[in-house]
Amino acid sequence: MSEHSILSDAIVYLAAAVICVPLASRSKLGSVLGYLAAGCIIGPFGLRFVEDPESTLHFAEIGVVLMLFVIGLELDPSHLWKMRRSVFGGGAMQLFACAIPLGLGLLALGLPWQGALVAGLALGLSSTAVAMQTMGEKSLLSTPVGKTSFAILLFQDIAAIPLLAMVPLLAERAPGAAASGSGWLGAAKVLGAVTLVFVIGRFLTRPILRILADTGLREVFTGFALLLVLGIAQIMASVGISMALGAFLAGVLLAGSEYRHALESDIEPFKGLLMGLFFIAVGMSIDFGLMTTRPLFVLGLVLGFQVLKVLALRLVAGPLGIGNAQRWLIAALLAQGGEFAFVVFGVARSAKLLPGDWDALFTLAVALSMALTPVLMILHDKLVLSRQKQEREADEIVDEGRPVIIAGFGRFGQIVGRLLFASGMQATVLDHDPDTIDLLKRFKFRVYYGDATRLDLLHAAGASRAKLLVVAIDDVEASVRLVENVREHFPSLKIVARARNVGHWQRLRSLGVEIVERETFEAAIMVGRHALEMLGVRPYDAKERADVFRRHNVRAMESVLPIWQDVEARTKMAISSRDQLERQMETDRKAAERHVARGWHTDPPPPGGEAEMKAEEAAEEEAAGEPRS
Repeated sequence: MSEHSILSDAIVYLAAAVICVPLASRSKLGSVLGYLAAGCIIGPFGLRFVEDPESTLHFAEIGVVLMLFVIGLELDPSHLWKMRRSVFGGGAMQLFACAIPLGLGLLALGLPWQGALVAGLALGLSSTAVAMQTMGEKSLLSTPVGKTSFAILLFQDIAAIPLLAMVPLLAERAPGAAASGSGWLGAAKVLGAVTLVFVIGRFLTRPILRILADTGLREVFTGFALLLVLGIAQIMASVGISMALGAFLAGVLLAGSEYRHALESDIEPFKGLLMGLFFIAVGMSIDFGLMTTRPLFVLGLVLGFQVLKVLALRLVAGPLGIGNAQRWLIAALLAQGGEFAFVVFGVARSAKLLPGDWDALFTLAVALSMALTPVLMILHDKLVLSRQKQEREADEIVDEGRPVIIAGFGRFGQIVGRLLFASGMQATVLDHDPDTIDLLKRFKFRVYYGDATRLDLLHAAGASRAKLLVVAIDDVEASVRLVENVREHFPSLKIVARARNVGHWQRLRSLGVEIVERETFEAAIMVGRHALEMLGVRPYDAKERADVFRRHNVRAMESVLPIWQDVEARTKMAISSRDQLERQMETDRKAAERHVARGWHTDPPPPGGEAEMKAEEAAEEEAAGEPRS
């Protein structure tokens, strides 16, 4: 390949990625689908900008090697041991529950048992990139579904390694494969290679990394990191084992090293670029001609693969500890095929385990299943989630005359509620998350399922006699609707509300809610105060500066309230407020420098000095335009 051809191909790849990946991300389809789409567009079945995807695919497999090295770096054996039950128990249950029906189905379609076994296991894997991105977008990572899904994906990443290593062994038993007669010799080579990798990773790598780190030459450190990964991968490849397995083992051996984070940060840019190139090459390799020559078979394969996997995931969700209301959700999240399936199919094709065009069919099916993930999530939200909301009626609320009603018992409402309960204050709690309700009832909390914005539920909860309503609902619009209902029907009920942001604060204050706290504001003020102390500011002065900032911010918020809808006036006031804060902070700094005898860890001011200090401070604040309150 000429230098001109390499340069032109690189320009095509980069241009396609720069255009397609942001579009896919903005459409909530994920970066993986963006890369796949880019490959489809520029490949042999698209605009034909690149005619030879195979050479690109071979080079881009280095990205998979680097990805597995990074995965190995993140798998500290001690941390993995703590998660062993959910990772190895739950992950193995999911994989085999999906792989067995898929393998039997492929066997019924005429695939040899070796190919059906490998393909069934490969199709049982899910896409870590697609699933993690989807969970992040829907804020599911910290939920039981998110934690269980992460454990399953982690097991799948680990399981992909022995699956890749198993392909050459099955190839020797495939029909038509010649008996090598060197099984023991091959096993000895593999054992020797693994031992060599263990010695390099455990005993030689760390001293070399220490020497290179002492030189202070980051580029040399990065070069050695690449040399380490690619060298170990080549050692494994020389004895017939997947390069990915060697990279993974090297990562695990270095997971506890003090250089783990440096290695990860150096490898990450190369991994990201080459993984993107890998997905582009996979997209170019997708044989869309099959969709025109065998459309019904392709459609049946994709739908059958997805249906079998969704049903298997739904079946095992219960034993994995997922609540009944969330079982279809985890099935929709993990029903797609995974990135490692592309790698497995490529290795299986080279080993002659997938006859005919099965490799192309499987690659097409996995790519289409990734594209269907957003569709499955939409179907879940429209069908399953809406039906669950309709099926579960609000709990029958018993009005026990409790003085406080808490609307919303998530992470924010729970803190408020626990503080009230610990102080002997009784409260009626309303929340619309079934899993939260069931969990809290086990801990004897008086919590009811229901939409707090409903007027009948507020009556049943005793809003007409209660003294206080705590609004801790996550959803901004629901929070505003609740306050509007209460202001109209229960005008004497006092309200303390949580605001998600400044706009939410302004809306609640305009409805007459006197106490509105922004959920992150006080925590941020406290962090800033501690940061000042750690930077050498005395604790008293740090508190004073934090209090000045708090007072100024609250006053600025109150002053902008009457003109909140006037964007131009609001902008001018924000600029003026910022300038005023700068003057105030400068005045406070000068005052602190003059009155060094003030503070918690210093001697008190001399007799009569305190009055003099206060008089000077008042004059300074008045000069700065901040009269003392």
